[in-house]
Order: sequence, then structure tokens, then C-alpha cells
Amino acid sequence: MYNRIIYPHLLKSKKSILLLGPRQVGKSTLINSLKPDLKINLAEEAEYFLFLTQLSELEGRIQATKAKTIFIDEIQRIPRLMNSIQALIDNNRDLKFYITGSSARKLNKGKANLLPGRVFNYQMMPLCFSEIKNDYDENKALQYGLLPEVYSMDSVSDKKKLLQSYANLYLKEEVIAESLVRGIEGFVRFLKEAAISSGHFLDYSKISKKSKVARQSVIRHFEILEDTLITRKVGNDPDLDPEQVDLIKHPKHYFFDVGVVNALNGSFDLSHDRIGLLWEHYVYNQITNSAFAFDKEINCYNFRTRGGLEVDFIVSNGSEKFAVECKSSITASSEDSKNLLQINNYYKKITKILVYRGKYEKKENGIWIVPLSKMLDIIGMK
Repeated sequence: MYNRIIYPHLLKSKKSILLLGPRQVGKSTLINSLKPDLKINLAEEAEYFLFLTQLSELEGRIQATKAKTIFIDEIQRIPRLMNSIQALIDNNRDLKFYITGSSARKLNKGKANLLPGRVFNYQMMPLCFSEIKNDYDENKALQYGLLPEVYSMDSVSDKKKLLQSYANLYLKEEVIAESLVRGIEGFVRFLKEAAISSGHFLDYSKISKKSKVARQSVIRHFEILEDTLITRKVGNDPDLDPEQVDLIKHPKHYFFDVGVVNALNGSFDLSHDRIGLLWEHYVYNQITNSAFAFDKEINCYNFRTRGGLEVDFIVSNGSEKFAVECKSSITASSEDSKNLLQINNYYKKITKILVYRGKYEKKENGIWIVPLSKMLDIIGMK
């Protein structure tokens, strides 16, 4: 098992914990490693139906076991259980809950009480560089992603099989079982097109046409993917004045793991026509995964003017901004990103980074040319 950086935050916290993240990122494994006194898994149908009809069951089990730490998995299945948790915390400050879930959507739609002031909220994503640096294989990560179970497997065929089943598992458990969409066939077609368009500027009409799904349904489907933490949108930097900078206003979107994208696209090859976009996607995942792991506030934006100037990411850590350009080759120079040289026309102070797949660090014409690990270090994510 990989040591997760967020572990000591959860262990030392005096407050209860709400930990959200997509399926298979290791939430349950992590919480089980904290050795809670009582475990309740709402993914188990018997438990689900029991707690659905008898909310007092929770208090009864705590009293019977004298548990002080309680792990409740898949809380989004019964959002109103959060009210019972609040009452128990208010009546006994010695209780500590570890609550996990894979869908903010169901919590919000269920009008769940998210226990402000009583619970610390965290998100958990696939592995980040700092969690696997002694076992880091960039090609393997680009092909099969960084879901802990997938990355730790030795068999390539097992990796592929598990990733290919992920979408089916997601469709079954998140979409069909919870009735998030009416037409599952249309959603399956949409999901394929969403994977193809990952890393591109969103064009709802184009995806609608290709998937043969109504445009409004495409918009709703993307909301489902976002709310279930499968994708994230990357929009414009709000600090830029739209009256002065003529930016493309469409957001890009990225899946939470490149291995899942490759499975949905039916290819794990790092071919010349795929590697550029995969590398950009992977760099984005590493920035966000690292931020969640270290519990740091970070924002990523896209940047493309109508005049054609484009930089992959503008990254803000609250106090500094970084222009990040991704190059998938093992050699690079400042000539490979002339766009970074022009970004000063739009930002008075910004650190310019070209992140590539080589091993060496250098600085040319004010541009850092660095591998992934050094880029994460520069932006404060290591």
C-alpha cells in the first residue's frame, strides 16, 4: 500500500472528517488504516436498507460497541444520515466520524447537512508524484494512470481489464442504480465522446451531434461527471479583465485519471498522435492530485486568445502565478514555447515553466525547463 500524504491530517484531526473522491482512489483503504472502532458500509445492500429505514440504528450500534471512532462509507447513498451524525457529535464531543463518499451531487440533491464547524472536508484523488516517487514510472503512469490498485499491479493485462471495467462499474453503480439519467444508452455514447474531447475546449453542440444526445442533456451529463468527481472544468483566470484580454471563453475539461480516459478511448498506446494531449492531461492531474494530497489551495485556468496565443495552464497558489506549458518530448528548449515569452504582455509578474519528459533542469530566457517533479516543487506542490 502506498503511503498517502493526507494520512497524518486525518489522523491528527480533532474534528470528524468528510472525505470525498471518485471510486477506487483508496478512500476506504486509507480510513481502514486508521483502525476505526466501528465500520458501516452503505454500499452493502443489507446495511443500506437497514439504515434507510432505521436511522436510529447508528446510535444503537455506537452504544453497543462503545465506539469512539466510526467509519461510514458511501454516505451519499443516505444523505439524511448526516443529521443523525450531527446530533451524535453535539451530544458527545469524544466521538470522531470518518465519512466517505463518491458523489457530491447526491449529497447536495439530498440536501445533506454537511456539518459546518463540526467536520473537516477533504478530497482524495489518485496517487500523486510525491506518494510514488520511489516507484515512479512515467510511461506506466501515462498508459494506465494512477489509481492505486491499477498502478501496483504487475500484469499489464490485469491493468487493462480493471480499467476497462471501471466505466462499466461506474455506469452500474453511479448512474443506473441511482437513476441519475433516464436514457443509459445515450449516456454511454456521451461518455465515449466526453473521453475523446477530454483536454479540449468544450463544444456541447459538437458532442451532442456525435453522441446523438440532446445538447441540454449533454450539459446535464457533464454536470453529473463533475458532481461525481470524474471530471473537472478549467476556465479563464478571473483576474484578467475580459475587456482588455480577448480570451476564448469556453472551458476545457479533464478526467480525473488518464488511465480511465485511455480505457474509454480503447487505447493505451503512447503513440505520436496521442502523447501530447495525454501529457498535458497527466500534468493537470498531477497538479490537482498533489494539491488535494497536501491540502493546499490551488487554481488552474486555461489561456487562449482569439489571436491564437495559447498557454496550457495558468496556475495560482494564492500568492504566486505560474504559466505552465507542457511538452511531451524528452528534449526541450525555450524555443519550444515562444508563447511563454509573450505571456508577460498579460501578467505583470508570473513564473514561466516548460514541463517536459526529460531528466534535466535548466533556465533559458527566463523560462524554467524542468521535469514534472521540479515543476511541482516550483509551484509548491511537493
